[in-house]
Amino acid sequence: MATIAERRRIARLVHRFGFGPRPGEFSTLLAGGFDQAAEKYLNAPLRDAFADSQGEPAVSDQGRRPAPNSAQIVAYATEKRAQLTSLSFWWLDRMVLSEHSLRERMTWFWHGHWATSYQKVDDALPMYLQNQTLRRNALGNFTQMSREMVNDAALIFWLDGQTNTVKAPNENLSRELMELFTLGVNRYSEDDVKETAKALTGYKVDKSSGKVTFYPKQHFTGSIRVLGTQGAFDANSLSDFLVARSDCALFITERLWYRFISSMNPLSDLSLTSSFASRDISALVKAIGRHPALGDPDNSMVKSPIDWLISSARALSITPSQFSNPNLIRNYLDLLGQRPFFPPNVGGWPADQAWLSTSSAQYRIQFATLLVKEGDLTPISSLAQNKRIDALADWLGIVEWSSRTRMALNGATRDPARLTLLALCSPEYVVSA
Repeated sequence: MATIAERRRIARLVHRFGFGPRPGEFSTLLAGGFDQAAEKYLNAPLRDAFADSQGEPAVSDQGRRPAPNSAQIVAYATEKRAQLTSLSFWWLDRMVLSEHSLRERMTWFWHGHWATSYQKVDDALPMYLQNQTLRRNALGNFTQMSREMVNDAALIFWLDGQTNTVKAPNENLSRELMELFTLGVNRYSEDDVKETAKALTGYKVDKSSGKVTFYPKQHFTGSIRVLGTQGAFDANSLSDFLVARSDCALFITERLWYRFISSMNPLSDLSLTSSFASRDISALVKAIGRHPALGDPDNSMVKSPIDWLISSARALSITPSQFSNPNLIRNYLDLLGQRPFFPPNVGGWPADQAWLSTSSAQYRIQFATLLVKEGDLTPISSLAQNKRIDALADWLGIVEWSSRTRMALNGATRDPARLTLLALCSPEYVVSA
């Protein structure tokens, strides 16, 4: 029988590096031990039975928005909403149904890192293309990822890079490239921002198609001085230069630690950066996933709304796009404050205790009630009442019930739906303890 410490490490591995266990999976992982679980969860296979056979979302180039009050505007707006819905549920389905969660989990992480919102981009195709770029590089080499992202139409448009010219430099992209994407806060100067903006001039976006074109005549071709180095740069060479710096290795390690280990206890083991020496994302993920801090009781984290929804849907065998009213899923994610393709700002979503509030608890109960009505409850409904509470912990991948939660669950063992609802909204499930 697994110890509480073993259960904690495996539960955190499954919920943080995946999206929670499927029915029966947690018990199997406990039987095999942490090393076997880590081998499974921290190594993405080349092929995923669901993800690689899933159709593409119905997104396409809609061209320019028709004039207001024109005959075409209603059809255009209707199609635009349909494309966003298709894209959103295509990704939610991938998160829930992929046979191996790590690639989608890391795609979600990078979506928050290179945070770009549909709110401004306002076209599904460039958001889809960016999502595919993030997925393609999610566990690859960060040098390549950064190169592709500085040439990404959605990101460039989101940060006003298409208005950045020799005559009128725009510093938004250059600032965030250093502060939020590659180096971190206080690892560059304002002069560096001004200089790197010059290197990013001349890139124009056709937003509806997601195509980026480089115009040499609008690019600054002179020498600039960045972080003490003099030279001529374009977007690619600037990206390579920033990613190669030691500050980048530290920053990306810090960001992964913050999202996967603890947002409260900062990275202290700087030796982890050596796993990122060649900018191999997969190597760094494996090192962090096997780090002893994963099992530290102090390193609990509150699940974000997406983490909570996807883990609940996996447990209940719910396919988001097949929900009786998919709009309810979208609406509750909006109410909870986290909807794919809509990060609140370029810094991405908050973490941990920011997701705890009286209103969010009420919305979560309402949302969970809807999920339970459509979910498969046989993992506990098929069991004798005196077996259900312990089986519930294994079904959902929970370390252990507190005495207070167990008391509440004891009063609902006759009603599988109510029992499941209480569990999904319990502190032990909302928090990745």
